[in-house]
Amino acid sequence: MQDNRPLYLTWIIAMSAMAGSLYFSEVLKLAPCVLCWWQRILIYPLVIIMPIGISNMDKKLHRYVLPLSITGIAVASYHYLLTMKIIPESLAPCQAGVSCAENVISWFGFINIPLLSLASFVLITLSMIYYSKIQTNE
Repeated sequence: MQDNRPLYLTWIIAMSAMAGSLYFSEVLKLAPCVLCWWQRILIYPLVIIMPIGISNMDKKLHRYVLPLSITGIAVASYHYLLTMKIIPESLAPCQAGVSCAENVISWFGFINIPLLSLASFVLITLSMIYYSKIQTNE
């Protein structure tokens, strides 16, 4: 019997991340920077890919999800380090418009939008790694 819990968890995380990004931009009117757009490009397709894979009982779904989530970890990590001033602002890809190094939301001094994105991508990656292990053991 196939354990689909990691798939549903991944789908819920992806939908939550998408809803959160839309809330920040459409409700709070925070314009996304270049790195925010890249993170959206990596998370939004998962909202569509996951239910298709679940409905088709695709045992290789992790092969489609992991490249997006691992790339998302890299982009979100870089963005987070920029906002925390660990990477200098001169290395930010945002040359015009909204600054990628600007920390528009800060909860408890370290939780910001890039960290929320990073957490989503890490959880999705861990969930898909777990799912891939389940598939190899069956």
